[in-house]
Amino acid sequence: MVDFINELNENQREAVMNTDGPTLVIAGAGSGKTRVLTYRIANLLSKGVPAYRILALTFTNKAAREMQKRIATLVGQSNAANLWMGTFHSIFSKILRVEAENLGYTSNFTIYDSQDSKNLIKSIVKDLKLDDKVYKPNDVLGRISMAKNNLIVAQAYAQSAKITSADQAAKKPKISEIYKYYQARCKQSDVMDFDDLLLQTNILFRDFPEILEKYQNKFDYILVDEYQDTNYSQYLIIKKLAEQHKNICVVGDDAQSIYSFRGARIENILNFRNDYPGYKLCKLEQNYRSTTTIVDAANSIISRNKEQIPKKTFSQNEEGDKIRVMKALSDKEEGFQVAQEIFRISQNEQADFNHFAILYRTNAQSRIMEESLRKRNIPYKVYGGLSFYQRKEIKDLIAYLRLTINQNDEEALKRIINYPRRGIGDTTIDKLKEVAQHYNVSIWTLLCNLNKVPGMVSATTAAKLTRFRQLIEGFTEIAKEDNAYETTCRIAQASGIKEDLSSDDTPEGVSRRENIDELLNAVKDFCETAYKEGRDDKLPAFLEGVALLTDQDSEKPEDNNKVTLMTIHSAKGLEFENVFIVGMEEELFPAQQSVYTPSALEEERRLFYVALTRAEKRVIMTYATSRYKNGNVVYPQPSRFIAEIDPHYLDGFFTPARPSMGRSLNGPGIQGKVARPNITLQPKVEVPDIDTSKLVPINGDQIIPGMVIFHPNFGPGKVISIDGLGVNKKAKVMFPKHGQKVLLLKFAKLYVQGHTN
Repeated sequence: MVDFINELNENQREAVMNTDGPTLVIAGAGSGKTRVLTYRIANLLSKGVPAYRILALTFTNKAAREMQKRIATLVGQSNAANLWMGTFHSIFSKILRVEAENLGYTSNFTIYDSQDSKNLIKSIVKDLKLDDKVYKPNDVLGRISMAKNNLIVAQAYAQSAKITSADQAAKKPKISEIYKYYQARCKQSDVMDFDDLLLQTNILFRDFPEILEKYQNKFDYILVDEYQDTNYSQYLIIKKLAEQHKNICVVGDDAQSIYSFRGARIENILNFRNDYPGYKLCKLEQNYRSTTTIVDAANSIISRNKEQIPKKTFSQNEEGDKIRVMKALSDKEEGFQVAQEIFRISQNEQADFNHFAILYRTNAQSRIMEESLRKRNIPYKVYGGLSFYQRKEIKDLIAYLRLTINQNDEEALKRIINYPRRGIGDTTIDKLKEVAQHYNVSIWTLLCNLNKVPGMVSATTAAKLTRFRQLIEGFTEIAKEDNAYETTCRIAQASGIKEDLSSDDTPEGVSRRENIDELLNAVKDFCETAYKEGRDDKLPAFLEGVALLTDQDSEKPEDNNKVTLMTIHSAKGLEFENVFIVGMEEELFPAQQSVYTPSALEEERRLFYVALTRAEKRVIMTYATSRYKNGNVVYPQPSRFIAEIDPHYLDGFFTPARPSMGRSLNGPGIQGKVARPNITLQPKVEVPDIDTSKLVPINGDQIIPGMVIFHPNFGPGKVISIDGLGVNKKAKVMFPKHGQKVLLLKFAKLYVQGHTN
């Protein structure tokens, strides 16, 4: 029996022991959330609940593996082996493979990653003769993804006046048509994308109540990690599965809900009490990760949000250093200061570089940080860069493996039909696509029936296509008999990939060969692990795991002695001794588009809360008073979030940021001997209305203090002062809706109201 009494604090123990009925566990940052989930499952198993009757859903395979490992340690591997534990996508794909025929798919359907989906969209845009600069694959896929996560299928999308009018307004009226063709091509290729794994599960449960009832009865207990990150589609599946027994436990933190751009709905966790009347609420409020200073500072920030479940996190760790705020005159100086400080701390404290993280709001901010670290010879890793499974040579070999299992996988076929080169050119491929679409069949079906379409290709080309088909058919036979490693080795050799890469002795070529060898190592490791655990070691099982990898599964920021650079969104769930939060400026963090909507601003504040609570020991925030943006120099104000931290927890200086959303200018004063930055608050400036129909452009040399001007982005404003000469001439302008801006007149496009005759 697991010793729950001594291993857990009182609140954790309550969350673990009360296993029946609906339970909401609000788990603050660093409060032992994973331990509670692990022990709750171990408790159920120790009570005699069969492992196969427990469903545990996570957002990363890494989290699922970690929990499974801990559970096995507590109750034994054999007891934990049959748990239904994994990511939403992996669990639902498992269900879909069993039930696929009900939806018109085979059990060997392929799962497309985002790059496969973008390639297919690009192909459809070309086929429909649309402008690929207007219908960018990334934008179109984002629109389709959002629709699927809200359970809007292609037909409903096209019939929705609200959606289609929004597409019209965005000057992309053909998205509904692209969506229709995209789904048709996926179905024809026996393919689902990531969003389909959720959408099709919802359709399965909606259209086949007997199947829903089967899985409702199958799972006595359901546990969900990171519930605040669930979207509508995930929420609905969970709600349906829990209807029968209502033994559902969700764990999360509304204060860390930061993924609305991916469709996550904070309402799911806030409204849990309405969905499950009589629920139990457990709050995990003790932070085991961070110093008391960091925890108290984070509390002072998040307390400003209205949409939240009240809690008061605390730490019994040491008080620790105050949060430092460093001001830089430019973004380059900011990078220099961060690199200098990392070097200083690492030398003084003999700290490894992997104990440092630099967090930023946007990926573009990494460039200057990288340059500064390189100049100091500080090793670093950009987290979220090109992952291993997205590299060309890996995608090529994986495409062979996919086509071996699913011959209707059109994107895989197009990728490798002429790689390595076998004399099948783009003209032939385009012809195959055209004829296949005409007959409404897959390209593979066409390859199997070339003799039935006389004159489509020459005899020479037909022979090449036949040899390719026979090659893949041979691989399919091998895959039925051999394990994934033996199959992959033979495909890498017989396809010609290894031979093709062996001829390139450049450093890049050597790296590509090493990557192929590393993939073979990964397959071998998969087979050995599967053999030990009595699981399937064939190729389809390996491909399933690869297709369902998440960013955190394929990236290892803790590897090697390197500083980690990442966006704050990517940092969620991670922790570091020393955290630098850079670019703490208005219109950067919080993001410019967020400050006009209360809900969006609250999410930005939650994002800042996440950034602060990644730190165990030390937080340093930096901002620059000038920064390049879109090729121009801008002069940002410090972020309002600095002003929102209780000044008792700050070291360096404190000043109120530019107010917004009606907040008062009056902030707390300076504490102790600190330096105030050279920022003055401007009095309110009255700006008369401008008739925009009478605007005329004005040259920068003609602008004088007191003049009322119009800016295309900021609207009407009043010139406060003019500084500098020639190309460096700047105007300080007060805009009623956007506050004070400093504009470089060489680049600024300004207008004044013209006179009427």
